[in-house]
Amino acid sequence: MRFFVVDAFTDRAFTGNSAGVVLLDEPADPTWMQAVAAEMKHAETAFVVTNAKGPKSLRWFTPAVEVALCGHATVATTHVLGGEQTYTTKSGELRAKADGGWVELDFPSDPPTPTDDDLSEILPGAEIEYVGRGVENLVAVLPDAEAVKKLEPDFAKLKTTWTGRLLVTAKGDDVDYVSRFFAPGVGIDEDPVTGSAHCILSPYWSEKLGSTELTGHQISARGGIVRTRQDGDRVHLAGQAVTVVSGELHV
Repeated sequence: MRFFVVDAFTDRAFTGNSAGVVLLDEPADPTWMQAVAAEMKHAETAFVVTNAKGPKSLRWFTPAVEVALCGHATVATTHVLGGEQTYTTKSGELRAKADGGWVELDFPSDPPTPTDDDLSEILPGAEIEYVGRGVENLVAVLPDAEAVKKLEPDFAKLKTTWTGRLLVTAKGDDVDYVSRFFAPGVGIDEDPVTGSAHCILSPYWSEKLGSTELTGHQISARGGIVRTRQDGDRVHLAGQAVTVVSGELHV
């Protein structure tokens, strides 16, 4: 089987978010896919069945669990396959297109709902202006980009919450908004760039800023840029990608 390592949401190697991509001739056993993802050690590894006549089956695994939606590994997969692709996934049918060095994804929108979750012990010292929930993630809004940048979350406490996933964001300076994403609940303390998180960020900031087309910067150590376009109950995410490794999987 062919496999690839791709840095997504970046135009430079060793930045953005790395993903494994495994090309399958037929559906694989989930236990085997989980073992491969644990071996790869990327935030997510994508497994795509390439010989389907219609939509291709696509699944994503962290080193610890299967996840229902992953943006950066879908960017990576589409970058490898090229052209226009339709995938069947646990989040429904997804469409993607590789064009001119960019990959655009068509994902379901996930507007957050305000909640009274207390995040004060998880984000000690932070001034939290808003707390909400998406389908799987908590989201917190802070006053400015610097507050997001200097956060030091308590991962042990975060892991015990709802799904153990927290998206933190603020209005940006050089971009429309910034973010960081923490997910110890699925084995990832901090994800470098999280495409699926922008399904929350896009509707939230589109409403706040009065624009459907925005640019976000996930300000992790590796960092990455995601362009978003809000389209009703869908979000179009766009990012670049770079193939770093390609080879064969022998087991």
